[in-house]
Amino acid sequence: MVGTLSFLIYHLAYDFLTYSANRQQPRKPVDVQDVIKTTVTVLTLIGAVLTGIYAYRKQLLAEGDAHRADASQLADRYTTAAEQLGHDQAAVRLAGVYALAHLADDWVEQRQVCIDVLCAYLRMPYQPDPTQPGHREGEREVRHAMIRVIRDHLRDPWAPNSWCSYHFDFTEATFDGGDFSGSHFRGKTTFLRSSFTSGTINFGRSRFSEGNASFVGADFQGGTVHFDEAEFSGGKVNFHGARFRGSAVRFTRAVFNGSTVNLNQAEFSQGNVTFADATFGSGTVDFTQADFNGGRIIFTDSTFNGATVSLTDAEFSDGTADFTRAEFNGGSVSLGNSVFSGGTVALTDAQFKDGTVSFTGAAFRDGTIDFTGSGFSGGSVDFIRTEFCGSAVSFTNVEFSDGITKFINARFQSGTVEFTGAGFSGGRSDFTGAKFYGSVVDFSGARLNGGAVIFTRTDFRSGRVNFEQARILDSSSIPQFNHATFGGTDITWGRVPRPPGS
Repeated sequence: MVGTLSFLIYHLAYDFLTYSANRQQPRKPVDVQDVIKTTVTVLTLIGAVLTGIYAYRKQLLAEGDAHRADASQLADRYTTAAEQLGHDQAAVRLAGVYALAHLADDWVEQRQVCIDVLCAYLRMPYQPDPTQPGHREGEREVRHAMIRVIRDHLRDPWAPNSWCSYHFDFTEATFDGGDFSGSHFRGKTTFLRSSFTSGTINFGRSRFSEGNASFVGADFQGGTVHFDEAEFSGGKVNFHGARFRGSAVRFTRAVFNGSTVNLNQAEFSQGNVTFADATFGSGTVDFTQADFNGGRIIFTDSTFNGATVSLTDAEFSDGTADFTRAEFNGGSVSLGNSVFSGGTVALTDAQFKDGTVSFTGAAFRDGTIDFTGSGFSGGSVDFIRTEFCGSAVSFTNVEFSDGITKFINARFQSGTVEFTGAGFSGGRSDFTGAKFYGSVVDFSGARLNGGAVIFTRTDFRSGRVNFEQARILDSSSIPQFNHATFGGTDITWGRVPRPPGS
């Protein structure tokens, strides 16, 4: 075959050289040595190409054999690790945890499978109480080591062995603590209907940048979940329908930018949710239809720059919503249509510069709303169509330099609204269309110097409006009672200083 190929190449070379010679003037005869050289050169090139193809094919075959050998070895390691996880001795199970984690690092194609096995182990029935049947000696150490292994693979999203973009399914698992601190969640993490029986599960300094963490229907019984200093930028944490019984969830100093924290229809029985010193740049925190039975939601020292916080349709039975020293620069906080039965909303020393806090349609039955010491330089606080039955609303020592406080069409029954010692240099407090039945509105000691207090079409059936020791320093600040109705209400002016020139 080589001879035939050489013969063909020789004649092709001869014809080519003959053709080239005929085009030259004067015509030159074809040199046989040139034909031979050309033939040898072409044969050499063909041989080199064939040799390269052969070597490449041989390499592919060798790599395929090596890959099959590696896959077989990895499969053997998987089988061994799985058997170790099922062993009766805790030390052997612990070895299986680390063996499976190392296997996941080496076996990229099946990394998710290895992660699924670790998660499946945590989903198995677990009895943390050593006095109860079903308790396994050393099992707590095995499970907590497994959580630490997962955490260590979630801390650096750029590491070659990072698990940050993979999915973790802990559905109906039982946790008596665990450390996920510093983790980066970019995939889907599910704690659906999981139980947190005691101890602390820590997500402190974690990052939820793209993925979702679901605690839907989870049950927290006396344990604590920390999200301290966590950052939420585009991800979602979902506690829909979760139950907190004597437990605590903390988002202290957390940062929210474009993410969603969903606690709608959650139940709090003596439990606390804390957002102390948190920053809400954007995104949503949703407590719609949540039930607080003695529970507390805490936003002390938090800053709102554009986010939406919703407690719409929530129920507070002796519960507390605490916004002490919070700063509102934008966004909105809504407690619209919520019901407070003996509950408390504390906004003491808060600063309202922009945005809206809304209690529209809410009902307060023996509850308390306290704005003592707060400052209003912008924004709006709305009590439109709100009902106060035996409740107390305090604006004591509040400074109104701008912004609007609306009690439009609100209803007061045997409650009190106090503006004692408040200063009005701007803004507006509007009671248009409000109804007072045996309630007290107290402006004693207030300073009215540019702000407006409006009682247009207000209905005073009984009760008292008190301006004793109030100082009206600007004629535009004289309270307006246009078309108001008085049916037994006592309005006390005392010795009210008149504005200059009046």
